Amino acid sequence: MAEKLAPEKRHNFVHNGQKVFEWDQTLDEVNIYINLPPNVHSKQFYCKIQSKHLELGIKGNPPYLNHDLTSPVKTDSSFWTLEDDIMHITLNKRDKGQTWASPILGEGQLDPYSTDLEQKRLMLQRFQEENPGFDFSQAQFSGNCPDPRTFMGGIRSD
Repeated sequence: MAEKLAPEKRHNFVHNGQKVFEWDQTLDEVNIYINLPPNVHSKQFYCKIQSKHLELGIKGNPPYLNHDLTSPVKTDSSFWTLEDDIMHITLNKRDKGQTWASPILGEGQLDPYSTDLEQKRLMLQRFQEENPGFDFSQAQFSGNCPDPRTFMGGIRSD
């Protein structure tokens, strides 16, 4: 049942009219997906994940991304992989349940409606996680959705 509450689609991060990467999020993670250029050996790529900063690119060239993150991440459980010409970066949120409007600080923000939809989806994901066996996939909120991090005493850490 929980898989029904996973991200339904990825968001596009666009800069100067060009898609830079796609991304999605769960209660715990922000995932970034970057299409790699053809004919570049996988050993030439690098990715440096810091608590509040992300840098990646091709060795010997200016970085493709070199930006501060919207919120801090746990560096010891964040990682990147290369598969099928896609770099997948998994950033483990330091503040579980926080809704990110964009992975990059101050850029590519989701519009308020999309941010609200993300917050509602994360809230339902939290309910699903805390109440296994119940199906929240059809649940709806009327009005503003509460913050998944703080609602009813906050997220439990078992």
